[in-house]
Amino acid sequence: MSTGGNETGKERRVSGLAARDSTGVLSPYSFTLRNTGPEDIFLKVLYCGIDHSDLHQIRNEIHMANYPLVPGHEVVGEVVELGSQVEKFKVGDLVGVGCMVGSCGDCICCKSNVEQYCNHMIFTYNGIYHDGTQTQGGFASAMVVHQKFAVRIPDKLPAEQAAPLLCAGVTAYSPLKQFIGSKKTQINAGILGLGGVGHMGVLIAKAMGHHVTVISSSDKKKDEAFKILGADAFVVSSNTTEMERATGSLDYILDTIPAVHSLEAYLSLLKFDGKLLLVGVSSEPLEFNSSNLILGKKWIGGSFIGSMEETQEVLDFWVEKGLKSMIEIVKMDYVNKAFERMERNDVRYRFVVDIAGSELA
Repeated sequence: MSTGGNETGKERRVSGLAARDSTGVLSPYSFTLRNTGPEDIFLKVLYCGIDHSDLHQIRNEIHMANYPLVPGHEVVGEVVELGSQVEKFKVGDLVGVGCMVGSCGDCICCKSNVEQYCNHMIFTYNGIYHDGTQTQGGFASAMVVHQKFAVRIPDKLPAEQAAPLLCAGVTAYSPLKQFIGSKKTQINAGILGLGGVGHMGVLIAKAMGHHVTVISSSDKKKDEAFKILGADAFVVSSNTTEMERATGSLDYILDTIPAVHSLEAYLSLLKFDGKLLLVGVSSEPLEFNSSNLILGKKWIGGSFIGSMEETQEVLDFWVEKGLKSMIEIVKMDYVNKAFERMERNDVRYRFVVDIAGSELA
């Protein structure tokens, strides 16, 4: 068993998939991992989820892309080696890595354990690490990560189930945890968009005891929402009658739509003092009428992924509540097809790539 990591500076070549340009097409790519520092862990990647923001990024639609770019920020791996000062993990542990791998450590956000809002937060891929190297994501055979930015996978949580919780799960959990301990006898929740994050939102809100209404553009997922996810109501946003019937009925709406959409109709669904919580990333500005906020004392807020503390919490929450997310496991040679299907909303509800079980060039 090695505990010295790669502190000697020996290069590690790994294989993965990378986008070379804004077409977003992924192809085999070999690259060198950064050197392992004293507080770093070296892990073998087992699984990695596919997130809609991966598609935005590889197409250079958000955060100017630096190519070649290896995406993937819902990473589950096995610790293979430890830096000399690592105390949080041991060799053989299953760990998760989400959207960030570094931050400044000194600002008010970092000191308040909400490092995802640090102005110098380092993304898991398409970021620049402290040593000047470009970060690359989990569509690769291995990673080097600082121990602070990895979480422990609970023993009772299958590795493939853990992967989508590291972004989609914590993205829904972080804004919803504010309602834990609420004195209201019943909280009426709205989940807007039933995709990867949306289906997590339904599961989490139900587990918190909320009355959950799914809001979707069509009724294609209505049966699944009721029978599999346990939703209490379903509203088709294109159906004027259904939308009018739901007016003023919701305490909050978790807006998970990762595309341009009008906010007007959804604000009308909120009760007095209701909240519209934005977690979906749109590549274009969203519009709303301010009078709809002012006259009902309604709120629009945003939430970005979750902290490292919250990421561990959602993993433990999944085990405690006996939850199971809906995933489709694919191999690396299917990833480009998976992105095409995801863009067509043809997945129930999250792709997870079996990295360790795939052939890598």
